[in-house]
Amino acid sequence: MPRVAKEYVECDQHEKAYQAQDAVFIARKRAVGNRRQKPMRFTRNVGLGIRTPATAIEGNYVDKKCPFTGDVSIRGRILKGLVISTKMKNTIIIRRDYLHYIKKYRRFEKRHKNIAVHCSPAFSVKDGDVVTIGQCRPLSKTVRFNVVAHEPAVHAKAGKKSFRVF
Repeated sequence: MPRVAKEYVECDQHEKAYQAQDAVFIARKRAVGNRRQKPMRFTRNVGLGIRTPATAIEGNYVDKKCPFTGDVSIRGRILKGLVISTKMKNTIIIRRDYLHYIKKYRRFEKRHKNIAVHCSPAFSVKDGDVVTIGQCRPLSKTVRFNVVAHEPAVHAKAGKKSFRVF
């Protein structure tokens, strides 16, 4: 049985425009004798073995770029990375470390890439956490990924620029 929100709670209103989910008609008449009622909050199963977080189902935020409550589909690559910055609104920077082989010296060198990722309000992400991200359509000039899972930080003081392979 799918998890659904118990009753309608008005969405968080902290923008100039009225915030409501596109897929939900708020002013519908509630029939008394109906056994099966559609939930008043739109949520989606992303697929690929990714579980929808409880905060997305029971929360009251509106985010059209969220893969669980918005209109963004996850397709393409699924990656893991370390959160290094949460200073932007709904966007985080993750660091992906990897080894690059130098044929001439027959050795590896350490390299890294920083990726801008959209982070839905369903996740409370802090610096040092490990997140799983999924590729989606371009959401802005630099953002092409979305957070789909979150693991709290294990090493408290590993440092932002320390090399970590997952």
